Amino acid sequence: VEQGTAEIIPGVLSIDEVHMLDLDCFAYLNRALESNLAPIVILATNRGMCDIYGTELRSPHGIPVDLLDRCLIIRTQPYTLEETTQIIALRAETEGVKLEDTALSALAEVAARTSLRYGIQMLTPSSILSKAGGRETVSAQDIKDADTLFFDAKASARLILESGDGFLP
Repeated sequence: VEQGTAEIIPGVLSIDEVHMLDLDCFAYLNRALESNLAPIVILATNRGMCDIYGTELRSPHGIPVDLLDRCLIIRTQPYTLEETTQIIALRAETEGVKLEDTALSALAEVAARTSLRYGIQMLTPSSILSKAGGRETVSAQDIKDADTLFFDAKASARLILESGDGFLP
């Protein structure tokens, strides 16, 4: 700020994946929070104890303790199956994807097993499979077929670990 390489604008600053910031970024945030124009800062991460990016320093959420001491931490809960179903139904409606009730249930179960992001990502390939089969409405079988074509992040990581040296470094 003092060097003119950045400026503080009053308002709200939201940073997702905050564990990817390095010490210089955290130092800047600390200085920004001390400013008269300090923004409201919302930090989001899904990490527990991990190294602060670019260092070997371990800290909760990958955030330096001096900054973490200034934070109000809000505990979040995983979505229930019913909430996941509602979210997927809304997203399908927004994207114009018609789902049978059994397909919506199957997709919610896939999301509960993997992640909501992966479940929502399955809308497009499931819809394509449905249309390729001459149907306008996605069936539970379309969901199952799409789920066998792709890996969620955890399944992909598991495959790499199991395959050992089968992949290029």
